[in-house]
Amino acid sequence: MQLGQQMQGRLAEMQSQLAQLTVTGSAGAGMVTVEADGRGQVRRVHIDPSLLAGDVELLEELVAAAVADLQKRVAELAQDEMRKLQSGLPFQLPFSL
Repeated sequence: MQLGQQMQGRLAEMQSQLAQLTVTGSAGAGMVTVEADGRGQVRRVHIDPSLLAGDVELLEELVAAAVADLQKRVAELAQDEMRKLQSGLPFQLPFSL
């Protein structure tokens, strides 16, 4: 029981720490960047002005690619944090992020 309470506290702390981190995804050699917190909540999108006069379809693809890159990085960050959390346990947690 005490271990369960300890885990809940550590999970809450981990989520709080993730919320404080900034993760960036990008596409088009950095012409489109998306920033989010460590939980994946998008905070900012930057589009190089040179893309605004061009092909809208290309811009849409670059934004989608930057968001996909961001989501991958957030998932990797969360998995790393979960591994750190699990490292002190005598058993494997039955879930993952």
